[in-house]
Amino acid sequence: MDCKGDIMREDIYVYEHAGKLYINLTNQCTNACTFCLRNHTDGIDGQPLWLQKEPSAKEVIEKLTGLNRYEEVVFCGFGEPIIKLDEIKEVAAYVKEKGKKTRINTNGHGNAYHGRNIAPELKGLIDTVSVSLNASSAEHYDALCQSVYGKDAYAHLLDFAKSCVEAGIHTVLSVVDVVDEEEIEASRKIAESVGATLRVRHHY
Repeated sequence: MDCKGDIMREDIYVYEHAGKLYINLTNQCTNACTFCLRNHTDGIDGQPLWLQKEPSAKEVIEKLTGLNRYEEVVFCGFGEPIIKLDEIKEVAAYVKEKGKKTRINTNGHGNAYHGRNIAPELKGLIDTVSVSLNASSAEHYDALCQSVYGKDAYAHLLDFAKSCVEAGIHTVLSVVDVVDEEEIEASRKIAESVGATLRVRHHY
């Protein structure tokens, strides 16, 4: 049965992948990326990640059993996590109290979505912000990511990345390894221009 319609299934708010603990807060997203994992699967490692109900911070924290086994907790699920900013802040505070590192994997539209610079609110709660750059130009990004912000989306993500750097948060821009070497090098220069580093990540 398609798990998006399976009302008997319990939602997965916390899941393990590649030795790290991940938090799945929402299926909402400001992008409709052509290469997105959820275009052709319902989850990761056999774990269905489509949500029937978005969790509260309390519901996520209740699932964080065995936290001592992990060095890092990552906010990354089947949607754009930073849409759920209040839940991120509350859960991240709990995780930091337990002495664990935190990371957000994001498309970088947090400032645009919330209508303010949210980077200062993440400082001290989030150790690393990983922003999906995915392209070296606004036009290429628009074609790949099909954002609700159109061609402004690229400027929004660079603005967010720069604001995180300025807030003193370790900031990484990433591209998927489906692009060619020329695009990767152009993306590296863009990352460096905002004070971030570039990571080339594997496409599932």
